[in-house]
Amino acid sequence: PGNARVAWEKLTIDPRDRTERQHRLKGGLGTRTINGEDMEQWQYEVTGGGRLWYAIDDKNKTVWLTEATTGHPKATE
Repeated sequence: PGNARVAWEKLTIDPRDRTERQHRLKGGLGTRTINGEDMEQWQYEVTGGGRLWYAIDDKNKTVWLTEATTGHPKATE
């Protein structure tokens, strides 16, 4: 629960923070279309293997969780 709480706080305070465990995904994974809108897609490293992928919706001031895994996502290997 501790790591999940920290992740939630980081994503709600500054989803584009690059100081710790957050970074924008590269290439085709760096953009996600939600409700017809293209958005930046980022990753947050919750644990050594656990990841959250999320898209930043600036227009609606929303962070959309697009993937949550307990292991390293194969798509980024």
